[in-house]
Amino acid sequence: MNRPPDSFTSLHPGPLREFVAAVFQAVGMSAERSALLAGLLTTNDLRGVFSHGTRQTRAYVSHFKKGELTPTPEVRVVQETPSTLLVDGGGGLGYFPAHHAATWLGPAAKRQGIACAVTRNHGHFGAAGIYSRIPLQHGLFAYVTSGHQLHLQPGQTVLTAGGGSPHSFALPTGDEPPFVLDFGAMHDMYPGSAHVDTIAQLAPGSVFRSIGMGGVCQALGGFLAGVPADPARARREWSGANQGSFMVAVDLNLFLPIEQFRTEMDEYSRQVRQLAPLVGFDQAVLAGGMEFQREQEFAKKGIPISPQHEELLRGLAAEFGLAAPL
Repeated sequence: MNRPPDSFTSLHPGPLREFVAAVFQAVGMSAERSALLAGLLTTNDLRGVFSHGTRQTRAYVSHFKKGELTPTPEVRVVQETPSTLLVDGGGGLGYFPAHHAATWLGPAAKRQGIACAVTRNHGHFGAAGIYSRIPLQHGLFAYVTSGHQLHLQPGQTVLTAGGGSPHSFALPTGDEPPFVLDFGAMHDMYPGSAHVDTIAQLAPGSVFRSIGMGGVCQALGGFLAGVPADPARARREWSGANQGSFMVAVDLNLFLPIEQFRTEMDEYSRQVRQLAPLVGFDQAVLAGGMEFQREQEFAKKGIPISPQHEELLRGLAAEFGLAAPL
């Protein structure tokens, strides 16, 4: 889980966002795309999703410098119908085709009742919750997942079948924080994880469910997006463009007046807050509630930047001749 660091420096989001945008421009990305990407990463930090926030900047810069991905992809719509969209990422990061697809989903689902999109030929697209939140702004249910190139070999543990991909579910609320469930299907279950063998012995059903969810991510976000099960069949101009995504949005108003649904979700959220939290936690909230609280708090007090995160930012500043935002 993403937990705020015990030792940290508080950094307001504006300077962090501007710095990260400058880094991406320094490696050849356009000003518009740099600003979009920096904004998405900084917002993840604001929500406490540090694993998929600005700490990813170093990895993305490395992909560009190694020639694994291009900072200047041609993102193009391959096929479009009134309710479906296929977007090619052009060998760049997945944020740009995925953001385009998620933005398209809302109006399309409002017109058609349901809309689906697939993106292909790109690298990492970050946290799935970035994209499920976009149709949510239209009062829609959204599901988003991603898949990546697997390298399964005989004799490997079955845990590898689940891959490492995320998925996110988003549901509209009224006055309560939006319900956004955003998680890695195999989190805590990766081969070699500290407690995976103990979890498998005590709760094998949980492990099998994680593998099953990972398989769904791989099938819809990977195979459907042109990522083959056998890496030998992959044909890529950019070696890092080994991922895809799948998204769907549904207009719940077709089944129940949306305001009635929002009212039920709000009451549900308030009831959950009255429940006893898990041992080691100080509150009980629905998915998305903690991220909502952190975003309000960190926007005022600043994002907690760990020493490791600070070192990463200072290293990028020195590499590109920029002033560190700290």
